[in-house]
Amino acid sequence: MFYSLIIPVYNRPDEIRELLESLLLQTYKNFEVIVVEDGSKPELSAMQIVMDFSHKLNVNYFYKENSGQGFARNHGFERAKGDYFIIFDSDIIVPPHYMEAVDKNVTERGLDAFGGPDAAHDSFTDVQKAISYSMTSYFTTGGIRGKKNNLGPYHPRSFNMGISRKVYEKVGGFIIPFMGEDIEYSIRIINAGFKTGLIEDAYVYHKRRTNFSQFFKQIKFFGRARINIHSFFPKELKYVHFFPAMFIVYLVLVPVMMLAWPWLGGWMLRFLFLYTFAIFAHATSQHDDMKIGAYSVAAAYTQLVGYGIGFMDEAYHRWVKKEKTNAKQ
Repeated sequence: MFYSLIIPVYNRPDEIRELLESLLLQTYKNFEVIVVEDGSKPELSAMQIVMDFSHKLNVNYFYKENSGQGFARNHGFERAKGDYFIIFDSDIIVPPHYMEAVDKNVTERGLDAFGGPDAAHDSFTDVQKAISYSMTSYFTTGGIRGKKNNLGPYHPRSFNMGISRKVYEKVGGFIIPFMGEDIEYSIRIINAGFKTGLIEDAYVYHKRRTNFSQFFKQIKFFGRARINIHSFFPKELKYVHFFPAMFIVYLVLVPVMMLAWPWLGGWMLRFLFLYTFAIFAHATSQHDDMKIGAYSVAAAYTQLVGYGIGFMDEAYHRWVKKEKTNAKQ
């Protein structure tokens, strides 16, 4: 099987170097790499870095005007030669066994589309490890998307997502550039009758953001994206997606209840303390590091509050004010 690895990049030349270096170490070699520069600033172009790998990898570089990551991936699809297309974000590192795990699973399981989990690399900072924990933990609902027993058919996410050429020829590419474009695409793939699945061994190391401010901005956008997806597929808005917004309401109610009904506020505060301690203890045990445990609490609160704010803000503008989105990443 021949694979086309499609990587959009926007103003992140240093990240693409790490990703390409990890692809050199793959045990399965039958693939090409397509890097699509999505209108990066000239001083932040990845072209020279990609060209430095041209004698080591089967790699091709393309430049296009900025139009968003979804359409940049379409640009790669149109030029891909593979039987399967694999989409990566530029801020990941791929473990050496990744391609071998993918080839084994798509062959044996007959998957039309697939995804894999994300994990924290040893080289990540403590904050990056904490953010990775938060995004993959059941305490924040993040763990749902990285397990086989999730909510309904598996919806691959575009930081680590593969589709067959057959899927592309029938379903086409992305129809929105960002704001939940990967979830919308996965839903169309599933609705077209294709088989999707999680390949647990095909994980990648996802760097995401390097500080909590950047993480908050990113996760707020994810909350807005969930409402955007609702405009395409109303039935895809599940109860679990309201959890971050309800968490914010709970945080607001705790001091109110402490003043109005101290006994009730006291119990609410105890529950919040137990929830916080559970995150700290679990993250600490995962990394054997109390500092990462403490950072993980901050990351979890950042994720829930950021997502909840984005979710409520977009819902208000879409459902109450009846406005159209003007999303910017």
